[in-house]
Formats: sequence, C-alpha cells, structure tokens
Amino acid sequence: MGGWPVSGGNGQNDRTLRDGLRTADRTFDWPRVHAVIAGLGTSGYASADALLELGARVTVLDDATDEGHRDKGGLLEVLGAEVRLGPGSTAALPSGADLVIVSPGWRPVQPLVAEALATGVPVWGEPELAWRLMHPDRVVPWLAVTGTNGKTTTTQMTESILKADGLKATAVGNIGRPILEAMADEVDYDVFAVELSSFQLHWSPSLALHSAAVLNLHQDHLEWYADHPDPFAAYGADKARIYHRVSHSAVYNVADPATEKMVEEADVVEGARAIGFTLGTPGPSMVGVVDDLIVDRAFVQQRQSSALELASLADVHPYAPHNVENALAAAALTRSFGVHPRSVGQGLRDLVLGGHRIETVHQAGGLTWVDDSKATNPHAANSSMRAFEHIVWIAGGQAKGTDFDHLVTTHRDKLRGAVVIGVDREMIAETLARLAPQVPVVVLDSPQRAVMAEAVKVAASMGRPGDTVLMAPGCASLDIWPGYAARGDDFAQAARSIDGPTDDGTAER
Repeated sequence: MGGWPVSGGNGQNDRTLRDGLRTADRTFDWPRVHAVIAGLGTSGYASADALLELGARVTVLDDATDEGHRDKGGLLEVLGAEVRLGPGSTAALPSGADLVIVSPGWRPVQPLVAEALATGVPVWGEPELAWRLMHPDRVVPWLAVTGTNGKTTTTQMTESILKADGLKATAVGNIGRPILEAMADEVDYDVFAVELSSFQLHWSPSLALHSAAVLNLHQDHLEWYADHPDPFAAYGADKARIYHRVSHSAVYNVADPATEKMVEEADVVEGARAIGFTLGTPGPSMVGVVDDLIVDRAFVQQRQSSALELASLADVHPYAPHNVENALAAAALTRSFGVHPRSVGQGLRDLVLGGHRIETVHQAGGLTWVDDSKATNPHAANSSMRAFEHIVWIAGGQAKGTDFDHLVTTHRDKLRGAVVIGVDREMIAETLARLAPQVPVVVLDSPQRAVMAEAVKVAASMGRPGDTVLMAPGCASLDIWPGYAARGDDFAQAARSIDGPTDDGTAER
C-alpha cells in the first residue's frame, strides 16, 4: 500500500492519504503519515513507540510536565518524536496532522479532537491502532470484556483459565497494559484477554473480535457523555460496539436485558452465537449454576438435554454473587475458544486478584472491615452490598454524574449507618435523608486524606457485633486520593488500628 502522497500539501493529497488510513494495516506506507499522540500516558507512549518503529512522523502532546511525563517524552525524542509538554500543548491540532491517537479519557468535544473530526482527520484509540497493526499477518484472537463493573476481574479470570489450559495468553487493554506493548513481546501469543472501556470502544471502529462479553450496563462515566442529548444511551452504544463483527460468541448477562438487546442488535459475522450467563439454572446456549456448580449448556453437543460441569462455586474467590457472574462470563469466553472443561475450575483456583475488591482487611470487636475501594460507581457498590447482611457504609468521592437513588432504596434496610466523604458527599447524604431517613448519617467535610481515618473511627461507633464496615464508595477517588488503591490502603491502615467497641459504644484505639 505504498506510494501515498505526503500530507500537508494540497487538500486532495490530504484526503487521499486519510482515505487510505481508513483501511490501513501494518503494511501501510507509514513514513508518509504525520501522527499526533494526544496524551502521554501508558497507551500514548505505546502508540508513539509503535508508530515511530514503523517510520511515521510522530508529534506527542500533553499538558502535564511532571517527572514521569518528562522521562517518557525524553525517550520518545531520542527515538525521533517531537514532544510538546506543558499547559496549552493540547489546545489545537498541529498543522499537517493525518491521524490522531487519543488517550482513553479524551472526549469528542475537546478542541483538538473536535478539530480533527471536523476536518476529516481519523481519530483512534490505542486498541484500534493495535488491531490494525496486527494485520494482515500477526493476528492474535481477542476475547474481550466490557461492562460497567467487573471488567478487570473477568479479564483476569479469562487470562488465568486460558493459561490453565496451556495457552500462551496475557491480559491487556484497560486492565493496565497496552495491547501494543504485548504485541512487542518476544512471545508468540495464542490469544489475548482484553479489557475494553466505553472510552476505548468509542475510538475503535474496526475491531472484529473472536468473542466478546458485556457484563452489565448501569450509570457510570456520564460526565464523559455530558454533551450528548442522552448520555446514558451514548454510553450504552459505545459498550455495544464490542459485539460488532464478533465471529464466534457474543456473551451477555441474562439478568441484564440491556446486554441481551445489544446482542440482538449487533452486526455479527454469520454463524456467531449468542451465549447467556446466569446465576440460575441455564437454558440451552447458556452457562449457569446448578447445585453449587458452574455448568455449561452452550458448548456441549447435547445442550438441549444436558449440562457439563466446569467448576465449583467454591473455586470463585472472593465469593460474592457478582463475582460468580464474572466467573460465568469468563467461563463462556474461554469455552468459546475451546478450553478443556477442567481448565475453567483450575484457572479460577489459580487466580490471585489484586486488592481493594471486597477484601476483608480487619476483624475486631465483632466487626468485619471490608475494602471495596474498586467500587467506583453505584452499581459496583450495589454488588458489594449484596454480599452482607448488616452494613455500616463509608461512601463518597466523585459521583461522575450518577445518582444513588436505586442503591439506597435497595439496601436501606441493612444500613446501620453511613459515613459520607468526598466532593459529592452532600448529594449522597441528601439521597440517604430522602430515601432512608431512619439511617444515621455523618458527613465529613475534610478534603484531606486524613478524612479516611476519621470516617473509620465514626463507622466503628455505629457498628454492632456481627456487622460489616464496608468501604464501597460508589464514586471515583481522584478528588482526594491519587487513585482507588491509595484510598483503599488508607482505609485498611485506619481499620487495623481499631480494636473494637467499648462499653459506651465508641471505638477503642
């Protein structure tokens, strides 16, 4: 596909090059391309590195100037990129740009992106670039996961099951490792387990995956879609993109009709199957639960009349209903790729998850302290709350345009009390006062990290023996902490300093 005209000349040449980019793969004449990398995060660095290796002219833009960005920028300059860091660097599209690669958080209305879209410059995310650069001759099948909650855990489960089956697999994408980085490994991978966010899917028009799963659909990240007439519909439409051109299995949640509707409306390859997962007894073409076993009625010949055991519910850690759903989705994805039934249970047993996901961090005085800082939206908090009978709830942070009405209504009868922190604390407190007036609520106004220690102390005074103090904020953490992990660490440290209730009901330290 060589011989494309140089960009930056007349308009016809620009249009010809951009038209070529619409179907570009690794064999494209990349030295003719001026690629702009908007955002020097992990995915931006991987994208710049890959395009430089192909000979493209690369300009990297980021408003940040911290040491990490300067270090990465310096490395890319050595490799031949032009790097512009500092405030205002991303304000406008550089002259002569033929392609823009955006970091996941970049919205269509941001000036640089809006200018690119208005002038016909293609805008991709790192997954789209990775997908194209695998073709035509280095293709690795993708088993991909999206949804409001459970993406990371399900992707890790998928990877672990694939490895238990003896396959060369790795987890990539929104889970933290760019796909392009894995493609550069000196490993001939059999398959990728790919986590994809709605942001990444928005900027990935060409994906055609082996199998894909949407775990659930609930309010989250609506601020990203704030300029759309119906933000939730736009969010759902981006999630649904994962099914487009799926060739083998489109996996959906039987308990979430929105995901099944996505499958029904998807433009898949002829012969692709719809596979449901359910916590109940599965019907044909589903995986589900029978007598404490995860069973398969989708990938067995006699699925009309029989089911095949894949794993025990005891293999799922931590055990909670939503985590069983994650395991069912991972089982469906991996079975679609042909793994042996025994590998599903083995992979689930082998898996060691990262922290801050319904993690018991302390027990004292009859109270159990559980860190679910990863619950960064109301639906994730709902999943946590389902696992416990009586809860003192620590909540709050950045609500991202979501509301807590359904969450509070569903769980108000199990709440002993609530401690609310963070920038959107008043909204959550108002919801509790309106929908659960019987629940004691303490609002802490401090914007400092020390607020978590105060929240833990207040929560301890509200609990009774047998209760769970659950830090499932339902919100993002960046108003106070550098990330959800730091928030969870602060909670765990504070919880471990609590010995138990005293006779007057207050915490003893």
